[in-house]
Amino acid sequence: MEMKKRINLELRNRKPSEVKELVLDNCRSDDGKITGLTTDFENLEFLSMINVNLLSVSNLPKLNKLRKLELSDNRISGGLEALAEKCPSLTHLNLSGNKIKDLSTLDPLKKLPNLNSVDLFNCEVTMLMDYRDSVLELLPQLTYLDGFDADDQEAPDSDPEGLDDDLDDEEEDEDGVVDEGLDDDDDDEDDDEGAEEEETTTMMMMTIARMRKWMMLLLDRRGRGM
Repeated sequence: MEMKKRINLELRNRKPSEVKELVLDNCRSDDGKITGLTTDFENLEFLSMINVNLLSVSNLPKLNKLRKLELSDNRISGGLEALAEKCPSLTHLNLSGNKIKDLSTLDPLKKLPNLNSVDLFNCEVTMLMDYRDSVLELLPQLTYLDGFDADDQEAPDSDPEGLDDDLDDEEEDEDGVVDEGLDDDDDDEDDDEGAEEEETTTMMMMTIARMRKWMMLLLDRRGRGM
């Protein structure tokens, strides 16, 4: 699906200004460029364009409120100046699986003072000597590089604000339904086991009663000399 059509589909009868999260993963960019995205998405905070065959982010519109940008698995090799110019509030940037080879390519990111986390997994730049130390020195505002800080402490979950809570609520609801079902099943199993135990006890009592009856009959016959 083309990117423009995907954007229209994701709008779902909303105005662009009402959209805070936009996921365009796996659609088709036009000649490796962003199309259909405009400054009308003025309140956009999270944008994901994973595997859309991007070569450049030069067509990215001005998005002052954008905080998280997912660009993994594309073919971007440079031109990151556009991000510094058009996404001044950016805090998280994922460039994993792109064609970034040199540290100098990342230099424009120094102009993003709020940038907290950058991911460069599967980029050639990660093969450079002292890669981590060099990037953290180049971009001192970073706390996390490839999911870990300078002390190798893992970054906390950085999903869009509010998304985690929604997912947690859904999981709690699902868990509640499942748990209730399991409780019901457990109750049914307990009831079945109780019934089986009662039936077994009754049969044993009937068997004992029969044995006593036969023994009494036998003793009675012996007493009569039969």
